[in-house]
Amino acid sequence: MTTDHNDASHDPLQFGGSVWFRSGEQTLGGAQRIALLAAIGDTGSITRAAKAIGMSYKAAWDAIDAMNNLAGETLVVRSTGGKGGGGTTLTPRARTLIDTFRAVEREHRLFLERAGAAIAGFSDDWQLIGRIGMKTSARNQLYGKVSAIQRGTVNDEISLALPGGQVIVAIVTHESTEMLGLVVGGEAVALVKASSVLLAADDGAAERLSTRNRLRGKVSAVQRGAVNAEVSLALEGGAVVTAVVTNESIDELGVAEREALVAAFKASSVILGVTTA
Repeated sequence: MTTDHNDASHDPLQFGGSVWFRSGEQTLGGAQRIALLAAIGDTGSITRAAKAIGMSYKAAWDAIDAMNNLAGETLVVRSTGGKGGGGTTLTPRARTLIDTFRAVEREHRLFLERAGAAIAGFSDDWQLIGRIGMKTSARNQLYGKVSAIQRGTVNDEISLALPGGQVIVAIVTHESTEMLGLVVGGEAVALVKASSVLLAADDGAAERLSTRNRLRGKVSAVQRGAVNAEVSLALEGGAVVTAVVTNESIDELGVAEREALVAAFKASSVILGVTTA
C-alpha cells in the first residue's frame, strides 16, 4: 500500500461542511439535487435542467426517482403528450423545499464563518469527522414503514408499507430483525436489485407467479440498451420501481408508457436497511 506524503500540516485548517435535506430519517440529497429541482422549475425540462447543472439525463432521472421515493410524496411531475409534447413541473412541496434549502444554506454559511473564527488557533487539536453513508448497488431503494412482523422458526417475515399503500414483504433472520431494531411503525428502506424484478401484464398473470411481492404501477420510462432495457413503473404514492429485462421481453409484453404492469420479485430478494442516529 502506498501513502501520500504531501504534508498539509502547514496549511491553515478550514471549517467546512454541507447541507443535506432529510425526510424523516431518509436523506433526500444536498445542493446538487436541490439545484436539479430548481433547474427543472426554471426550464420545465429534465433534459435542459440536467444540462444546466452538468448532470447526465439518466443521473437526473435516477435522482428524481430517489427524491420522490424517499420523500414519500411526488416532487417532480412529468406530463406526456398534448400541445408542445408535454413537460416537467414541480409540485408545491418541491418549491417549498427549494426555498427552505436556500434559506438554511445561507444560515449554514454564516455558522461556518462563526465556527471557523471560534476555532482559530486550535487547529492542532481539531479532528475532522466524516459521516459514513450507506452505499449500495441496488437500483431500487424504497422507503416505507414496518406494518407487520411475523415470527417464524428461523426467519422473520417483515411487511413494509409504502407511501401509496402497497406492501413489500422481506424475509430476514431473527438476528437481523433484532440488529436493525425493526418494530411495527418503524421506518426502513427496502433494497431490491433491478435484475431481480420481473414484469408481468396487469391482467391476472402475476397471480400465477411464485413471487411474494407484486407491485402494481404504470410505465413511466423505458430505456433500451443493446440487449436489455430499463423499465420504470410509477406506483401509487410517487414511488418508482425499475426492472432490467431483455428487449425481447419488452416486445413480447408490448411495453409502452402509461401502461399498467406488475413488478414482481421474491421476498428473499429484498434487503432491509435502517438509518442510524
